[in-house]
Amino acid sequence: MNKFLAMLLTLTLAFTMTATTLMASPMVSAARTVIPSDVQQIISVDYRTLKNSDTAMALKAQVLPDNLKELESALRGVGINPDKDLESLTFASFRTAKQGLKMIGVASGSFSAKAVLKKMTVQKVKPIKYHDSSIYPMSGGMNMTFLDDSTLLFGDNSALQAALNARDGYTTTMDANSEVTDMIGSVEAGTVWSVLDQQGTQNMLISALGDAGKLADFDTVKKHVLGSRYAMNFDSGVKFDMDVVASDSVTAATLSSLVKAGVLYKKMTATPTEKIALENMTVNSDGSNLQMHFKADDKEFQNLMHSQLFAAVSK
Repeated sequence: MNKFLAMLLTLTLAFTMTATTLMASPMVSAARTVIPSDVQQIISVDYRTLKNSDTAMALKAQVLPDNLKELESALRGVGINPDKDLESLTFASFRTAKQGLKMIGVASGSFSAKAVLKKMTVQKVKPIKYHDSSIYPMSGGMNMTFLDDSTLLFGDNSALQAALNARDGYTTTMDANSEVTDMIGSVEAGTVWSVLDQQGTQNMLISALGDAGKLADFDTVKKHVLGSRYAMNFDSGVKFDMDVVASDSVTAATLSSLVKAGVLYKKMTATPTEKIALENMTVNSDGSNLQMHFKADDKEFQNLMHSQLFAAVSK
């Protein structure tokens, strides 16, 4: 249970990466065309507004996952400066029949495909053709191809091919998966937002709830969990809103009771800073949704970032 509360309180950018509503951050249209229908999770980060919040940038620096650090390094290697050129970054994990879970990323910004490819030509980097796309190597074992002049698709070779198969009509895209797409509309205005499918949400809850996830009652409840979504914003302090979507109100109410019990338990051993954070968290059920909300001003959240609870989950 403590792991679940820590995840909510620290709101890490981990992957669930995991990443202000100064501007909305809808997914770029090119990204939708390359995400296969058997998508497990989508995470979107609005780099434009992220850079306008000192708290968001401090959070990014402290908990930036290694895979995102490697990506930023790979982008710099092809002449794209993430701090200046990126506007949005979308990650999608999806299941494949023979290769298990794969992941792709889509970067959109003010960079130019022509400028990047010119640099590739000067460096004598040769592409490999796949359908009508030219795939180039990046550092860290990744490959890339441009979807348009300012949108870059990246990932390992098999993930890229699966994404291009979807775009080119050989397989179906995420638009054929209403379970996932129906959850996007209510969160895509967030600076950082994510949707997670049924299986992924069930696994997340089992892992996050710890011993409580081993109870027979929870084993029954989890079957009625359909998915989850969250949005995180930094326009006035830090705000985090998460819904776990269930099939009925009884399931949502049961999950709400489990989380509330965990919050009360954690308050007994929390530090003063963590107690303030816990006081800023609300948990309730609304119809068939378990809803969790967290809100803190910049000072409160930055103090939380230095707490033991935060350190434990952001290692």
